[in-house]
Amino acid sequence: MTSLEASRVEQSLAWLDRGTSEIFPNRPDSDDPDENLIQRLAQADRPLRVKFGIDPTGAEIHLGHSIPVRKLRAFQDAGHTAVLIIGDFTAQIGDPTGKSEVRRQLTPADVAQNAQTYLDQVRPILDFDTPGRLEIRYNSEWLANLDLSKILELLSTMTVGQMLAKEGFAERYERGNPIYLHEFLYPLMQGYDSVAVQADVELGGTDQKFNIAVGRDLQRHFGQTPQFGLLVPILIGTDGTQKMSKSLGNYIGLLEDPLTMYSKLEKVPDALLPQYCELLTARALDELPENPRDRQKLLALDVVSQYHGSEAAVNAQKAALDLIGGGTAQGNAVREFSLTEIQFPAKLFYLVSASGLCKTSSEARRQIQGGAVRLEGDRVDQADLTFSSPEELHGRVLQLGKKNFVRLVP
Repeated sequence: MTSLEASRVEQSLAWLDRGTSEIFPNRPDSDDPDENLIQRLAQADRPLRVKFGIDPTGAEIHLGHSIPVRKLRAFQDAGHTAVLIIGDFTAQIGDPTGKSEVRRQLTPADVAQNAQTYLDQVRPILDFDTPGRLEIRYNSEWLANLDLSKILELLSTMTVGQMLAKEGFAERYERGNPIYLHEFLYPLMQGYDSVAVQADVELGGTDQKFNIAVGRDLQRHFGQTPQFGLLVPILIGTDGTQKMSKSLGNYIGLLEDPLTMYSKLEKVPDALLPQYCELLTARALDELPENPRDRQKLLALDVVSQYHGSEAAVNAQKAALDLIGGGTAQGNAVREFSLTEIQFPAKLFYLVSASGLCKTSSEARRQIQGGAVRLEGDRVDQADLTFSSPEELHGRVLQLGKKNFVRLVP
């Protein structure tokens, strides 16, 4: 391939780099399709098989989970086959990556129920309709039938030292936290998924590099051409500091109603807007509004439209403005109250009083119990509702009656 041809190929593959943290192996000057993914894409005489696996360990997916799924859709749009693996077998163990303790093992019934909700939630992202563009596979299809001799063969491909190099295992070992033998099997089983579906590329978050590399090793062991790994960033949550997580309360769920989703997105911290726009939309980054407030609104409209439709997104925007008094000017003028002087954990009645919405704590209690107080549009009637940290309240609007608002900021 000439340098001009290579340049044209790279331009046509601009989608490959967007929102990509790392591709491995990656030798951009090599013509070897086993070392350079661009060459693999350019020289392939068939659609590549692009694997992404999700373990249905819970019922709800958030926007952080959507990022590799969006990349999977980009491969579909480029003519390749998305192989979506539902880890109904591996979910019964749970990925130990980054976990300080052993994960609770799920029952098959739990996993089956979660799996269906996962598919429903990724349907707005992936192309389910074009023939040949999507395979949905359940890894119990091959993992449930492994006999002891095959399991021993898998175990023989790795040493204990290699396994302890995995993120989380070394820390747990040093702290004396238990590591159970079944957890060592998880990377090997996920890696064996790549063998079973003959993956050309595997997608995952940056925390999945070890598992994807195991898949490469196992493919080599079983005589297959090793897959490429493509890693995407871990999305920072709405608190602006930690990764998006339901347990941390800094997430935006795909099942959330349009107004809730819109309200959270239009309060994304300014510093996160470039990442959110790049990873969660297809908009040209050099054409985004310069004003952060306008970017927030554009981001919120775009993302809500993806999951609920454009009409619902516009209605959500109008409802959000009505929530804080109606009209853009009024919305932007909502008074802010800094939480820096608040001692956490803090109770709701104290926040209502300290923010100036009520003159005294006793008045705040009466207003809350009377149903006059809302948090982010939702009525709250528990005066002693406790918040453990300011991150739980970042950007939320506290409302008393119909006309008194404060936006809570760190």
